[in-house]
Amino acid sequence: MTWVDALGWFGSALLVFSLLQARVLRLRVLNTVACAILVVFNAVIEVWPMVAMNLVLAGINLWFITRMLRERHDDRAYTVLEVEEDDTYFQHFLAVHDADIARFFPRFRDGTEGTAYLVQHGDETVGAMLVRDAGNGTAQVDLDYVTPRYRDFTPGEFVYRRSGLFRDRGYRRILTPPGMVAPYYDALGFSRADDRYALDLV
Repeated sequence: MTWVDALGWFGSALLVFSLLQARVLRLRVLNTVACAILVVFNAVIEVWPMVAMNLVLAGINLWFITRMLRERHDDRAYTVLEVEEDDTYFQHFLAVHDADIARFFPRFRDGTEGTAYLVQHGDETVGAMLVRDAGNGTAQVDLDYVTPRYRDFTPGEFVYRRSGLFRDRGYRRILTPPGMVAPYYDALGFSRADDRYALDLV
């Protein structure tokens, strides 16, 4: 096998692998890289229609990536809706994502009491939160789940830093879910507090 053949096989495999990604930003980035590799491969073997197609696909991917990254820190991209903890849709959302929730929040149990919130991106639900009053102005977050599709887009930055969700309810401190797997809170300015993270609101 020549290096040209290897390049073509690698590009094709990466293209297929990109389509298996649940996280949409990762899908677009990997797909763009695969298209670039296939542009080179098809140019070497002089299959110009495939060169043109992969150039167009790479351009489309780059347009979407730019748009996604621009929305990443846009306050208008997300909305937080308060719902009843036993709300039918909220419970349906938890049931649909039950296995993924158990993976990242092994200590979370259905039936935990608190105030429920849905995090929306337009008409799409991208996350769910369950928050209870721990006293002394402290909000204990028992669930802070984001769907795989939106984990690259930091909805937590909006919820914790810019939505006013906690300040408007009189909280001065936030505690994150205990024992969360792969927490991201240090990137938002939280500090480690035993098996969770804490943020003092000033």
